[in-house]
Amino acid sequence: MNNRIQLGLLLIFLTILGVLGYNAWLWETTPPERSYTEFLTDLGSSQITSVHLKGGELRGEDKIGRQFRTFTPDLPTLIPKLLSAEVNITAEQPPALFDRLIPMTFLMILLTSIWLIFTKGSFSGGKIWKENRFQVRAEPADMKTFADVAGIDEVQDELKEIVDFLKNHEKYNLLGGRIPKGVLLQGPPGTGKTLLARAIAGEAVVPFYLIGGSDFVEMFAGVGASRVRELFRLAKKNAPCIVFIDEIDAIGSKRSSGNGSHEEREQTLNALLVEMDGFASNETVIVIGATNRPDILDPALLRPGRFDRQLTVSLPNLHGRVKILEVHTRPVTISPALNLTVIAQGIPGFSGADIANLVNEAALTAARLKKQSVEMSDFEDAKDKIMMGLERKNAAINEKERRKIAYHEAGHAIVARLLPDTDELHKITIIPRGMALGLTQQIPIEERYTYSLIYLLNRIKVLLGGRIAEAIVFNHLSTGAANDIAAATDIANRLVCEWGMSSAIGSTVYRQQQQQFLGSLETKGNFSEATAREIDLEVRRIVNDCYAETEKLLRNHNRLIHELAEVLLINETIDAEEMEIVMECYMNSKKNEKNCPDEQYKSDCLETKSNRTEEILA
Repeated sequence: MNNRIQLGLLLIFLTILGVLGYNAWLWETTPPERSYTEFLTDLGSSQITSVHLKGGELRGEDKIGRQFRTFTPDLPTLIPKLLSAEVNITAEQPPALFDRLIPMTFLMILLTSIWLIFTKGSFSGGKIWKENRFQVRAEPADMKTFADVAGIDEVQDELKEIVDFLKNHEKYNLLGGRIPKGVLLQGPPGTGKTLLARAIAGEAVVPFYLIGGSDFVEMFAGVGASRVRELFRLAKKNAPCIVFIDEIDAIGSKRSSGNGSHEEREQTLNALLVEMDGFASNETVIVIGATNRPDILDPALLRPGRFDRQLTVSLPNLHGRVKILEVHTRPVTISPALNLTVIAQGIPGFSGADIANLVNEAALTAARLKKQSVEMSDFEDAKDKIMMGLERKNAAINEKERRKIAYHEAGHAIVARLLPDTDELHKITIIPRGMALGLTQQIPIEERYTYSLIYLLNRIKVLLGGRIAEAIVFNHLSTGAANDIAAATDIANRLVCEWGMSSAIGSTVYRQQQQQFLGSLETKGNFSEATAREIDLEVRRIVNDCYAETEKLLRNHNRLIHELAEVLLINETIDAEEMEIVMECYMNSKKNEKNCPDEQYKSDCLETKSNRTEEILA
């Protein structure tokens, strides 16, 4: 593509240069124009020595050597006058029509060539597949195998059978088995769908076509369908092979009932359906599609005979994350003391792409600090940067605001620590990161696939803990809890409307969906206004009950709020182990209330505990 652009720019430059040169030549060779009246006057006074006739144009020279040109409207009358004045006359025929069209023809050919160079392949369905980025066979350096894939063992085992189909397809043909025509990989982004397709091609050592779904889509009708036909023609020619269509939902989404702007996409989808269903039994062409939106795919695309197998590539569990870390840390110099299991426990919900990014960020952090190997602290810094955002060290926060943030985060942490069936505390910080001024981070020790009612209610209480701590200590409210309140309300709403966990509403699902009305989006539910009022009252009741219970809990542990906030103001960031030290100090003080009574909370006692905690943490 770059070579075509360079060639086109060169031709444009040469064209401009030629036009400028031709105009300069005309300027030099064309004599100045003289009016016909002046010419007749000079002819009558015998000032003209020679003329040259070319059609209606007349060029001549006078006695003092000045050249001129003019146009005669009546050549037959002029000739006798020229002869009587003894003017030397020369003449030539006017140029033929073909001769006059030669410069214009040359210019049109040149402009057409430039246009074709810049648009080469844009309107052709077949030429796009000859670009280098559409590989017929992967280069050895880019080959992937199942050794490069980890964390998705079940899907990997299923795909190993596809490799055996490609390697030993004659064995299955002899037994009367039919090779699967298509495999659909579905799952969240970054879970390794494209990597799996490359690994299949690398293991089977067969031609591999990698195409994005958007590469079929064009604004010109018929182009996408033409590209589909050309792709499968090449695939059948090079069978056995693999055709991998990434983001297949770009062309495979459900067809609409009416005509409109989706007609070109639907023609492309129809062509894909025909090609996938038109394979002969001996054509070992396997189509692998990848999408994270299987719900919008057309049912005709998902039926057996097209995508025979549909495999879900889910987020890895703890064991899978450890295996993925082992794969991505192979080229990285890591410390012998590094425990990959501990790192994997701290990154629940990370996909394979997220883990690869984590390892890369940790390596960059270690290199920036000029370390010889990547250590656990580097992974912690990288994880904080990814999960909590970049640390804003230059954020100008005054001491009063900083103290509010400390008490806010202390409220979150204390509720999370004291309530049962909550995620484990991982880190508490009052250092601004990303858009947050402070953060209390919880990480589940074990994988959670379902959530109990107690867990969800306690989650609401943890979210409300920051607002309540501010209200208890400062006796006023702030906007710092806006996101917490929104998240708590959303959980309460889903408890009532989606999960059927409300005793007042019952086990009924009430879905809300957005609809277009008069140019604006409106949220409308499949229930009556009376039911909507009941839902609102129940959501409010759940949030208010959680608020009251959390407030009672924090008031009973008022001293702990102050102690933890003071430790945060000193250390700015504490982890779970340091939180346990604070809890131990608090519990010991509760056993001997005479030394530090709650109703007369003394600053010197608090300072002594803060200093002790600081020494321990140091």
